[in-house]
Amino acid sequence: MEAALTILALLLVAFVALGVYATVKAVGAAKRGVDRTITQARRTVEDTTLRAKSFGQVGVAGELAQLRLSLRTSMRATQDALHAGVAEDASLAESVDLFRRLSAHGLELDDELKRLEREPDRATVAGLLPNLRERTRRITHSAESLRWAARDRARQFADDDLDALNAQIDIEAGALRHWSGDEPSSQASGAGASTAAPGRDPGTDWPEPAAPADPSAGHSTADEAWSGPAREESPQAITAPDPRLRTTYPWQKSTRPETTN
Repeated sequence: MEAALTILALLLVAFVALGVYATVKAVGAAKRGVDRTITQARRTVEDTTLRAKSFGQVGVAGELAQLRLSLRTSMRATQDALHAGVAEDASLAESVDLFRRLSAHGLELDDELKRLEREPDRATVAGLLPNLRERTRRITHSAESLRWAARDRARQFADDDLDALNAQIDIEAGALRHWSGDEPSSQASGAGASTAAPGRDPGTDWPEPAAPADPSAGHSTADEAWSGPAREESPQAITAPDPRLRTTYPWQKSTRPETTN
């Protein structure tokens, strides 16, 4: 009895621990989703504000907003391209690591530009603009190099796959058209057989072959070669055979003509 109670207690503790673990995981996932949504919304609002400042303000404030907008746009585009490509091409993992190191410099520059936007001494900020432009240009150039290299690599793989597919399709199409090489000869033989009428040569008008002298003898090989398909025997005529076509022998008597009274 005590063993059964112990087992039940252990099962109850296990179920409670499992429920707590599942609850913590669900809460963590929900929190990450909420944080991701808040971050995305904050980023969208900030980008919209920077775009409005870059077009609506002039001078130092407008140029700082333009630098930040250019930096953030380039870094975000590169991040999306690398993360999308590394899922299909594992060789981009090193490029992702390099981008993380570049992102550290980009985030540092973005924070500095953000602080300078609130700086009241515009003359000092104007003196720092050339250095800020150069740093922004170098970071965005490196990010664009990684992004376009990844895109060129993906496009090259797609072109290679398309070339291989085209080659396979050409081979299959050639195999499907293999019958066209034998068609002229078969058509020529069929045409020759169809134009050659039984017992006639093209361009001549040969008479029908005479019946053989010996009825038991069959047609000759040449006759069989020129003869067409077997024809149905026509019914025998009721009229008497022509005596002129009958074979006569020396011991037979000649037929006398009938006399009329």
